[in-house]
Amino acid sequence: QVQLVESGGGLVQAGGSLRLSCAASGRTNSRNAIAWFRQAPGKEREFVAADSWSASNTYYADSVKGRFTISRDNAKNTVYLQMNNLNPEDTTVYYCAARRDTIVSRARSGYDYWGQGAQVTVSS
Repeated sequence: QVQLVESGGGLVQAGGSLRLSCAASGRTNSRNAIAWFRQAPGKEREFVAADSWSASNTYYADSVKGRFTISRDNAKNTVYLQMNNLNPEDTTVYYCAARRDTIVSRARSGYDYWGQGAQVTVSS
């Protein structure tokens, strides 16, 4: 089993930045694919960004490309989502997800483990 714990959410003004962290524990290894999703009330959980074990293989939703950056520190078993130039449409709960292998998926069903979520609120 893998446990994921997100942190770093909060309230920020439009145009500001936040960095989310996802600490992994349990049966983890540096070759787990990791992703961030987000879900607003009443909406489907949507893909935000993903990272395979290789730092050169990162993927982003069009809505966040150029503003968000996913990265990982394998020594700390932690994945980050740096979010810049935030806007009110980014307000929602963000979830970290992991899968057992290195294959990146943009689908919610593609991941085996999930964190509890971190609230991000962007004021206008």
